[in-house]
Amino acid sequence: MRRHDFAPKLAKVITEYSRPIQPGQLVALTGNLESLPLLEALYVATLERGGNPHVMYSPPGFSELFYHYANDDQLDYVNPIIEFVYAKADVLINIEAPLNTKAMASSDPTKIARSQAASGHLFKAFLERIGSNSILWGLVAWPTQAAAQQTDMGFYAYSEFLYRACGLHLDDPVGYWMKMRDEQTRLVEWLKDKSHAVIKGPGIDMSFDFQGRIWESAHGELNFPDGEIFTGPIEDSVNGWVHFNMKSIYYGREVDGIKFRFEQGRIVEASAIKGEDTLMTQLDMDEGARRLGEFAIGTNFGVDRITGSILLDEKIGGSIHMAIGNSIPQTLGVNESKVHWDIVHGMQDGGKIWIDDVLFYDSGKFKV
Repeated sequence: MRRHDFAPKLAKVITEYSRPIQPGQLVALTGNLESLPLLEALYVATLERGGNPHVMYSPPGFSELFYHYANDDQLDYVNPIIEFVYAKADVLINIEAPLNTKAMASSDPTKIARSQAASGHLFKAFLERIGSNSILWGLVAWPTQAAAQQTDMGFYAYSEFLYRACGLHLDDPVGYWMKMRDEQTRLVEWLKDKSHAVIKGPGIDMSFDFQGRIWESAHGELNFPDGEIFTGPIEDSVNGWVHFNMKSIYYGREVDGIKFRFEQGRIVEASAIKGEDTLMTQLDMDEGARRLGEFAIGTNFGVDRITGSILLDEKIGGSIHMAIGNSIPQTLGVNESKVHWDIVHGMQDGGKIWIDDVLFYDSGKFKV
């Protein structure tokens, strides 16, 4: 599947199913040169549906330049143009199309953290808009040579992998996503009146409470590709430990071999084999960064390998992920932080989840 053939079909599903564009809406589209075929297809599809598209182009390497040259005042500056888009756009679609997946590897993590802190209020307000459905936000993966190389695949093989992960190889991709929606809705309905989770298996032994919290289904309306169910743990209820068996890339910096131990909801011990400085900088960002804002189960078996992109990796069928930091408002979680970092752990080889003493999940399969 060539990218120029991929783009119109993907744009059609996004603008008609994922983020259905309505006449008169302000639709912000962000991308770079690599994502131009999809930017163009989304631009046209938005116009055809009566929306008002606005493109925000991100040149390659500029983030790296910023964190190299910016002084403290510039790190603390909040761009009013970005502030306006976050506050006023009806739809925001971000395209993930990396030219260099390690472009930020040499950037100072303390500078990144300072810039994050300065714009933390924007992040919080943006999450609140998502939670209230006053903005339709989506993150879309697009194949690039850099993404393929990071996944240890050739470009065309990676493009086919992504095409299938999006369900676009099917005659009726919308029907595929609606079927996922129906199955995951059944699962979250089953979880509605439950209260306690225990997770055990290779590399993990932990528990948390979630009474009064909401489990949500992600089925192609926010991320594309998608596939997860998630909730917000009771903040002081998380206990146990996890040794994550999948690498994570955060702000372009690779972090691997992450280990956490929780006591009464707080991470009291943390380490990483690679990128520990990045990990500790994020954990020390604020008090909320050492608590979980999200626990989730990945359900997309079209995503069958680690890629280094959290957009894809957190959807891996047979995996779980948990996010340190800010809660997702839809779950009724109340943890506040300038951080929200999803970290993935594979459960395919004997990982189990019990919900109120009932076996809910075993080695990637739901049992209810």
